[in-house]
Order: sequence, then C-alpha cells, then structure tokens
Amino acid sequence: MLTAYLSSLLVDKNSMDDLFQEVMIVAWRRLDDCDLSKPFGPWLRGIASRLVMAEHRRRKLTPSLLSDDVRVAISEQFGKIDSKASDTWQDRSAVLRECIDALPDDRKKIILQRYLEDQSAQDVATKNDLTIEACKKRLQRARSRLVQCLQTRGLLLGEVLSHE
Repeated sequence: MLTAYLSSLLVDKNSMDDLFQEVMIVAWRRLDDCDLSKPFGPWLRGIASRLVMAEHRRRKLTPSLLSDDVRVAISEQFGKIDSKASDTWQDRSAVLRECIDALPDDRKKIILQRYLEDQSAQDVATKNDLTIEACKKRLQRARSRLVQCLQTRGLLLGEVLSHE
C-alpha cells in the first residue's frame, strides 16, 4: 500500500524506491510515536507525505497536481482501504519477523545488523569478513527474499525494488 501511495504522489520511479526505503527507516526509528493499536497505514502514509514534500522542497520542484487538497483526497482514499482488519503494526511486524526468520542464517544476520542495529553496509561487511560489494549483494538478495515473502503473505503488491 505504501508503494501505491508513493506512486500516486511521485512520477520518478527511482525517487519512489528511495523514498520507500527512507519511509521504512524513519518509521522504524519513530515507532515509539505510533499508536500501535490503530491501523498502521495512515501513520506510515503521514511520514511518506512529509518526506515527499521535503523531497520536492529539496529539489525546488513545485508539483502542480500535489496541492494539499489532492494529498488529503489521496490519503482519504487509502484510509478507506485501511479500514480492513489486520492492519495494525503488530500484525504486520509479526509477518515481517516470520519472513526475516525464514531467511538463511547468514542473510538474516546481515539484515538485522544493517537495519535493526542500524550499522552501515561497510561495518556489516567488515564484521562479516566480506568485501563491501559482496555485502551489498547479500543484502540485495536478502531484501529480495523478504519482498517475495511479504508479497506471498499479502503485505506487498506488485514490484518493489530494493537497493542499497
């Protein structure tokens, strides 16, 4: 749903992929600010909306179709989708944890080091006696398997690109 939301706000696919990952990182870091008993989608889209607007300001773009009214209308439409059951952080994070646990041990380890422990790719490579290129390739393969698992479990739709 986040990918669909970002697609509705951005034209450039590369920007969408980058912002998707940035939203995930910000959400993880700000998880304490989220009311986990409520649907997770609206909170996540709020982060995405702010990051999209910051990206437009940074690039000095004036999106002609992205007025506040349009953003609100898009959010309201996604809100209707969010009204289904099983959209809480606990539900989604449980599925993500199951997908991470299903990874081979070496991939699981570097995913947890890189994203849970917030280590740089270089630090992960060094700690695992890998070249930076080999580490990035393992991370890419692990993220690809996570995407497949999450798609199979119905949490991701369509193609999601993952890169370091």
